[in-house]
Amino acid sequence: MLKITMFSKADSVKGQGVGSAYRELMGLLRTHWQDDFEIKVNRYGRSAISHYHTVNPLFYLSTFMPNRGRKIGYVHFLPETLEGSLKLPRPFQAIFNRYLISFYKRMDHIVVVNPTFIPKLEAYQIKRADVTYIPNFVSKREFYEMTKPKQLKLRQQYGYDRDKFMIIGTGQIQDRKGVPDFITLAKRNPDIQFVWAGGFSFGRITDGYQDLKKVVDNPPANLSFPGIVDRDKLVDYYNMADLFLLPSYNELFPMSVLEAFSCGTPVLLRDLDLYRAIIDGYYEAASDVDEMQHKIDQLRANPAGLQFLHDKAVLASQDYSEERLAKIWHDFYLQQAKEG
Repeated sequence: MLKITMFSKADSVKGQGVGSAYRELMGLLRTHWQDDFEIKVNRYGRSAISHYHTVNPLFYLSTFMPNRGRKIGYVHFLPETLEGSLKLPRPFQAIFNRYLISFYKRMDHIVVVNPTFIPKLEAYQIKRADVTYIPNFVSKREFYEMTKPKQLKLRQQYGYDRDKFMIIGTGQIQDRKGVPDFITLAKRNPDIQFVWAGGFSFGRITDGYQDLKKVVDNPPANLSFPGIVDRDKLVDYYNMADLFLLPSYNELFPMSVLEAFSCGTPVLLRDLDLYRAIIDGYYEAASDVDEMQHKIDQLRANPAGLQFLHDKAVLASQDYSEERLAKIWHDFYLQQAKEG
């Protein structure tokens, strides 16, 4: 039995995608490969593979310890992707950026969730041969499509109008996620119910905190901020919505999009190159807030267009299913163990 140690503090901050990706992978390994892999978490004993999910300083120090086996680093972000997320004093940001790259260079092998990150890692002198692309995924046990009557019942249960067109966004409330554009669209469309499920996971150091907090505390009548929603309740929000909108400016492989796909929710995203590399053809794209408005108007007036996006979401959820990724992770760990 292959011994794998996971190093993660991803659960220490609620409402972030890194934690969701970590929980999904742990669930996959325990469901599919419990007889093949012995999984431990944050233990410092002998291990064939040490898989680092977060970049905590103690984990960095552990990479210098003996018996760590093959060191695998999970790249969920790079220095440039943190812009618009956290507002740190420039000297501290520079120090953290150097630390982050140093952490990645301590790894024997890197896993990225988006192939567009491979050339960026190469620019930091990390060899392409030492990087593997493995996409994120979500479990159908947690995120699934409900019947129409159930969806309408949920709206009543949560206090939303059963008949209004409803748009949902999820994730941290921050500038990088495009939340200001989400707010703008809500103000432009008072007859549409807008809901953003998420919160200020990093508090006052969140970029744009002051301005966004004012709106969260006093939103327009048609804009709801339920806060950080427990993962087992997020499925309700995706099912209540007619459309999922993520106006984010910078992402890796957002778990929220996969969650929406898995629930059959039509998806509208900002037109980003990185999406084309991983989910091209499964979503509607818009370059800015005006085009988002145009696409929303089109979809509201065209139920067949919404149904088409629903069907695309279902196909996407099959491509990024737990079953398909289970074998990919199994083969990856076995190969890494051979190279250790």
